[in-house]
Amino acid sequence: MIDLRRLHMLRLVHQYGTVTSAAEAMHLTPSAVSHHVRELARELKVPLLEPQGRKVKLTPAAHLLIEHADGLLAKWEEALADLESHRAGVVGPLRMAGFTTAVGGLIAPAAGALRRDAPDLAIEIRECDTGEAVGLLAAGETDIAVIEPTPEAPPPGDPRFDREPLLEEALDLIVPAGHPLARRVGVRLEDAAGETWISVRPELCGHHQQLMAYCAAAGFTPRFAHHAASWSVIWSLVGNGLGVSLVPRLAGGPSALVVRVPLVGDGVPRRRVLTCVRRGSRDNPLIARGLRALQDAVPARCARMPAA
Repeated sequence: MIDLRRLHMLRLVHQYGTVTSAAEAMHLTPSAVSHHVRELARELKVPLLEPQGRKVKLTPAAHLLIEHADGLLAKWEEALADLESHRAGVVGPLRMAGFTTAVGGLIAPAAGALRRDAPDLAIEIRECDTGEAVGLLAAGETDIAVIEPTPEAPPPGDPRFDREPLLEEALDLIVPAGHPLARRVGVRLEDAAGETWISVRPELCGHHQQLMAYCAAAGFTPRFAHHAASWSVIWSLVGNGLGVSLVPRLAGGPSALVVRVPLVGDGVPRRRVLTCVRRGSRDNPLIARGLRALQDAVPARCARMPAA
């Protein structure tokens, strides 16, 4: 009988590339992960890892095993979902992770609604970028990840995950309250070509690169003067007359000094947001409940996306 936990460890070694990184994802020591992988190899009577310099690589037998592991682990998640259906008085915890605006605009409202309906339900929330959220999901450290379809997100058809569209939101131009564009009902992105621009620091998320791409499509290169680590700081910089920026609908901030101006015309920048769970777990009653709460939390100013 294959130990599914050991099989999961092998899959994480494959995903992260090293035993050390897989161990960090599971909050174990590298020696513990190495021991369990060796035990799995002994049980199956095939080598699974082989030295490659100071690192290790998976053997052909290990790659063959991982092809079957995705299906086995998905079936295990389905079994857990069925067992959960028979439990009386589900209390959680329900664990959710997502990027900053997803936590503030979706996960927190969804969690609040769930707690109002079931005060004893335990909920755990973690704010992190898409890459980390997917890693937590793979490691079994979270149950629902709210992600963007960035290069760090699992591609469609990834056998480990089940992803579904949640919403699509437009990005708006934000300008200081006294700015000439603040009086407009809508503006084209190229109307702000001559402005000083503010973005999230490039190393923190894809906002800077996305803004560059949107402006390039509109026919200009933005002139950046300031970079911030949070939307609240961007909001403050704009409010104090230091530039303009693009923000998603889920991002909010103090309104007295800043005006949000909708973009109009062809190619208005939009952002898609997805939910992602481990394959086979979507029918787990607790996870299904969390997913419904996220759907209900989508604000009216954003468009709900139909299931793929």
